[in-house]
Amino acid sequence: MKMRLTGFLALSLLAISIFSYGFSGMAFADSHNIPPISAKTELPSYENGDRVKLTGSIRDYDPDSGTALTFVIKSPDNNLVAVGQLTPKSDGTFSNSFVAGGPLWKINGDYIIELHYGPQDGEAKIVYTGGEFQAPPPQPEPTPKPTPEPKPTPEPEPEPEPTPEPEPEPEPEPVCGPGTELVNGMCQVIKTEEPEEKGGGCLIATAAFGSELAPQIQFLREVRDNTVMSTASGAAFMSGFNQLYYSFSPTIADMERENPMFQEAVRAFITPMISTLSIMTLADDGSEVEVLGLGLSVIALNLGMYIAAPALIGFKVHRHFKTRN
Repeated sequence: MKMRLTGFLALSLLAISIFSYGFSGMAFADSHNIPPISAKTELPSYENGDRVKLTGSIRDYDPDSGTALTFVIKSPDNNLVAVGQLTPKSDGTFSNSFVAGGPLWKINGDYIIELHYGPQDGEAKIVYTGGEFQAPPPQPEPTPKPTPEPKPTPEPEPEPEPTPEPEPEPEPEPVCGPGTELVNGMCQVIKTEEPEEKGGGCLIATAAFGSELAPQIQFLREVRDNTVMSTASGAAFMSGFNQLYYSFSPTIADMERENPMFQEAVRAFITPMISTLSIMTLADDGSEVEVLGLGLSVIALNLGMYIAAPALIGFKVHRHFKTRN
């Protein structure tokens, strides 16, 4: 009897251990089925001019790390059409919106949104159907109904004319501030169309100068959008340049935010390069020849300033020390 009781207890312990291992394995599998970065859009497809809202979450998000979430949008032919950064909430969730369409959205098909947060990656997909963006036609104003003519009434007997009272002074119209207009005696906000997004910003320069509103960043944006992107050759150059630039710029931008000394060094290094881009303002917008000629001049000037000049100085110093010995 004692041997049977001992065997029953051993069998019960073995069954409990097997069930506990099965439940822990299921919990481990469920936790690892969650992707590092989950993202989705509101609609499966979008036309030209539609606003795309992107939402998602980061599985292993650390709000104290100071690392931003970087997103890159690629076309079906693997060309870069937009790039940017956003800061998730404390729980790891994030949201962003952008307009589908523009000079870089050239073909229809599947556009991939790649998401990068440190070593974690994720992606979302939207179907771009293209087409021309057209505002809805204005609704015609309703035709007012004709006012029925009043029936004639018998003339009343004349009454003595009352003493006229003084007319009240008209109330002064309200003064509206900037960005508003007077409509039916009330100040309303002037509605303006949102500008079309033209690609991402310079991540390294933004991190170096600390804000997208810095004068240097605004100057870079004006040269890119108003001069370089106004020509077909400039748009093709920016598409190829962005594919190379955004492959390493998010890492350097994170290093700048984490190391103030490195941020100062990068700022001093790129300031002369930004100054040379003022040559591009001499080109007329849309002129292929002027943009191409001045662009090659800026590239040659930077190659001489950052490569040829240091190499020549190093050669002179090496030759000086060699002759002394």
